[in-house]
Amino acid sequence: MPDTSDPSTPAIAGTQASTDDPPIPLSSEDLFLPPPQPKEEISSTTSIVAAILANIAVGIVKFIAAAISGSSAMIAEGIHSIVDSGNGLLVYLGVRRSKKEADTEHPFGYGQELYFWTLVVAILVFALGGGFSMYEGISRLLEIRRGIVTLGDPTMSYIVIVIAAVLEGSALYIALKNFNKARMGRSPLQFIREAKDPSLFTVVLEDTAAEIGLIVAFCGVFFAHRFNMPQIDAAASIVIGLLLATVSVVLLRESKGLLIGEGLKNEELKIVEAIVESNDDVIECGRILSMYMGPHDLLMAIDATFDPLATRDDIVSAVDDIEEKIIRRFPDATRVFIESESLRFTRRQALRAAADEDAVE
Repeated sequence: MPDTSDPSTPAIAGTQASTDDPPIPLSSEDLFLPPPQPKEEISSTTSIVAAILANIAVGIVKFIAAAISGSSAMIAEGIHSIVDSGNGLLVYLGVRRSKKEADTEHPFGYGQELYFWTLVVAILVFALGGGFSMYEGISRLLEIRRGIVTLGDPTMSYIVIVIAAVLEGSALYIALKNFNKARMGRSPLQFIREAKDPSLFTVVLEDTAAEIGLIVAFCGVFFAHRFNMPQIDAAASIVIGLLLATVSVVLLRESKGLLIGEGLKNEELKIVEAIVESNDDVIECGRILSMYMGPHDLLMAIDATFDPLATRDDIVSAVDDIEEKIIRRFPDATRVFIESESLRFTRRQALRAAADEDAVE
């Protein structure tokens, strides 16, 4: 459909359906029944709390094991667990603050608090987790070159790694249950790209990295003692740091997209357009702007051209009908603004005429 809106009109950050794509054949069920994937109302609080408790306990034990064994990989794992526990607290803070009611200063609510704190978590994972782990590994390699590093007894490290794997695995199991329930058949990567609640996948990514990190730490300790090469243990610390850096890049990318404003996908915009144009009093749907203000807080602004013969009551009734059908199809839509394109065009003409008169005077 052609875009009849004025490009100079201020716009809410959003996306407009491409006019070049062929229309999607939609039945009445496609338009007006609830979506095939319901709102992501799965609570992530249990996953977050479980991860925090597990990471605090495991982190303390890892540092004790590192002090006994002298393992660089165990030091990196201890840093990993402590950073993860702090990150869990920040994500929990974001979840709680995002649920605050809207007020005068924040009329659209506090939903984006979660996006902000997820971004902070991503930075901390990169700087503290990945950075310190790689620094520890590189420092240990330099000490080995100077001949001041000796391998201690690895028994404690093995015990701690097994205990940590069980505790981290339990936290990961809880997080995966919520994660799999929320993604509703979508692939994990697709869900991470599309999810508007980052707390659902942040804990999963961190706990998965923790389990992989434990495997790397075990291999580093085992092979370092097996071949009497402490360099392997130091290299394991660097690998753990790179693993955390990779996780942080994924979190940064997703939280950035949410924080700067993501809207509906192109196929979803076409459904909205079809809903608007299914009303008998609408000639065509113009620009559709959308933005998620929070995990379950979708803002829509829609331009619609109504039949010139439609009365005021007809237009009011049509707007109510369109809003009801959109909210039924997109339950996250908490604010839907529909503006008559013809009325806005008339207002622009009046404003321009007034400006011309002022210029003449």
